[in-house]
Amino acid sequence: MNRIKHLIKLILFGVIAAVLFVLGSGKGMSVSTASIGWNRFGKIVLVVSLTLALEHLVLLGMSFLKPRGHRARTLVTLISNLLRYLVAIVILIGVLSLLEVNMPTILAGVGVVALIIGFGAESLITDVVTGFFILMDNQYNVGDIIEVGGFRGTVSEIGIRTTSLVDTGGNVKIINNSDMKNILNRSDNTSKAVADFPIPYETNLPELEAKIPMLLERIYQDNLDVMKAAPVYLGVQELADSAVVLRFVVEVGESDIYSGSRLLKHDLFVGFRKLGVECPFTQVDIHSK
Repeated sequence: MNRIKHLIKLILFGVIAAVLFVLGSGKGMSVSTASIGWNRFGKIVLVVSLTLALEHLVLLGMSFLKPRGHRARTLVTLISNLLRYLVAIVILIGVLSLLEVNMPTILAGVGVVALIIGFGAESLITDVVTGFFILMDNQYNVGDIIEVGGFRGTVSEIGIRTTSLVDTGGNVKIINNSDMKNILNRSDNTSKAVADFPIPYETNLPELEAKIPMLLERIYQDNLDVMKAAPVYLGVQELADSAVVLRFVVEVGESDIYSGSRLLKHDLFVGFRKLGVECPFTQVDIHSK
């Protein structure tokens, strides 16, 4: 979708720039006040269109890149981010030059204004500086699964000011880089998916425990694409009101921590039912005198 969008904008701005260039290079045009004003306006539109066309040409070319490593994906997103700021600066300078604005005076004024704004936008500067050190220290990259401030998600974009995370539900959280503290990066580690499974109190537990290893091995063989090793039975987790709760864990990749837990619960339910063990349900005993 992004590739098509960049292609359409490239064609649109390219055609505008080409038309204006051809019209501007025509001969025999009158040099009246109106025509001078129109020529200046045309040049401004030409500069803007040409710059935007070049931007989308670069973005279109980058869309064909398929970086595999997380670090490479981070660099691609960062370059895309910086390109927007660079294009805005180029257009601004180009337009001011065509309007015959005194650039040294403007740049000096911009420096003073930037200094004043800097004192009032301390958090903005902190975000940019923190983002720079995050990238330099390689704390996390695009595609990494991290947890920060209680939110767990996959890094979808790292900008010079913010970082975007997407959780398993598709929710996007945008966090200022200065708030990226106490980060837990889980991408390079395997995780333990946990499944608590209830059985009736009437179950012969020692007899069932003797059959569990074979069941767990079968579950592992059926889910080799998700599970890194055979699930492990840890024992009795809880003596609940209507059931004995058994705990199982299985080693999975961080991205499969939830799907691994669901698969394990599903296969435990099916396997225990084949062994004659049904899931208990809440029962109420009524005694009358």
